[in-house]
Amino acid sequence: MENVAIFDSPGKGRGLKATKEFWAGDVIFSEPSISAVVFDSLGERICHSCFRRGDKLQRCGQCKFAHYCDRTCQRAGWAEHKLECSSIKAYGKVPNENIRLVARLMWRLDKEGSMVSDMQLTTLDELEDHVADMQEDELKEFKVDIHNFLDYWPRTSKQHTIDDISHIFGVVNCNGFSVSDQRGLQAVGVGLFPNLCLVNHNCWPNCTVILNHGNQSAVNTMFHSQRRIELRSLGKIEEGEELTVSYVDYLNLSEERQRLLKTQYFFDCTCEHCKNRTKDDLKLAGKEVDGVKPSEEQVKEATDHCYEILEKMDQARLKGDYHEVVKICKACIEKVEPILADTHIYLLRIWSTLSEVQAYLQYFNDAADYARKMVDGYIKLYNPNNAALGMAAMRAGVTHWQAGEIEVGHGMICKAYSILMVTHGPTHPITKDLEAMRMQTEMELRMFKQNEYVYHSMREAALKNKPMTMMHEPKNVEEGIKNMFHRKK
Repeated sequence: MENVAIFDSPGKGRGLKATKEFWAGDVIFSEPSISAVVFDSLGERICHSCFRRGDKLQRCGQCKFAHYCDRTCQRAGWAEHKLECSSIKAYGKVPNENIRLVARLMWRLDKEGSMVSDMQLTTLDELEDHVADMQEDELKEFKVDIHNFLDYWPRTSKQHTIDDISHIFGVVNCNGFSVSDQRGLQAVGVGLFPNLCLVNHNCWPNCTVILNHGNQSAVNTMFHSQRRIELRSLGKIEEGEELTVSYVDYLNLSEERQRLLKTQYFFDCTCEHCKNRTKDDLKLAGKEVDGVKPSEEQVKEATDHCYEILEKMDQARLKGDYHEVVKICKACIEKVEPILADTHIYLLRIWSTLSEVQAYLQYFNDAADYARKMVDGYIKLYNPNNAALGMAAMRAGVTHWQAGEIEVGHGMICKAYSILMVTHGPTHPITKDLEAMRMQTEMELRMFKQNEYVYHSMREAALKNKPMTMMHEPKNVEEGIKNMFHRKK
């Protein structure tokens, strides 16, 4: 951790600053979790050791709850699961993910002390818990978790005061970080990374956080080392400059970001983008045609209509009625596209969902069109090295390739690759996938430029011999990127 130092950040309390100069894509520090657990809802589909997704996971024969890829993963995870296993059996049921994570943390701290690693800059005791700042309804749920924890915690383990238990629960509540699956596309669990907890928020940050499983296997790693985050620089950072990440998605309006940060993380954001309401005008803008803009009333009416449609769209998507999603979105777009700018956040969300659903239904030409519009809007709003922009460009590139639009597809994939090399790094599975796509589309593009007819004939023959498989069901690929920190809503 020689690259960073703790300091008193004005108006924020403790923070981390750089002790050397960094450039875009540099790894400022890497940190394993003290502990992590799989979400309740995914307990049977995710390996509890390496957090990889599996179709035929092996169940722990004792507690019947934990699942593993194989014997190797089970042995690797035993150090964390041993006390949990006997406690679940004795308790007679499986407690929720917050209780399981707090128990795992306390067992580890009881065994190894408050500093479990030489790299650790702070103890859990020193982290904020914000219990005193909780609202009444949240505090009620919080007390229920503590009550159930006391029933779950074994009498044979070291006993702790209510204050100590409450503090750990509060730390997890404020600082739990979403742990992704091996490809980084879906949050599958929650863990605690003490050094990361010291990195303060900024709506336009100079760093991003990624969980990188890399190519490690449980054979040659300790039980917790797979769950390792990397703090990566998004651009040039001067020596002495504070390191920041964004806790919420920048696509929200300033007022909404401030509300989320206040209710979920208990502070008032005073960053320049919030104070100046930077880009808020673009996020709710009307479409200018030949210097003429629609009236405020027209923009408001179109915005309100989008808001109503978004609710209907989400309901249809949850039911799996994707043809209805397409029908709802297209009707809305026909009405509001002439009025709203391509940076309007509601229109962007509709384009994003429609392109995703149409790709799933294999309407690739329409999907590609809306995916391109979405990326064009994102480019005007996000930081050039924002991970959500990179993921959107990747999706647009793949969709254009599926539609047979090789030139645009290759360009989008190259753009995504350049962004994810910064945000994810060269060893991340997604970046490696993108590198393979980039090489493939580059080869196809050369063939296309030499002879378009031959290229399309070969492509058509290849697709007939190997029919294109259905896309995965739409599940908002960017959500894991946008909402890094795990908070109960």
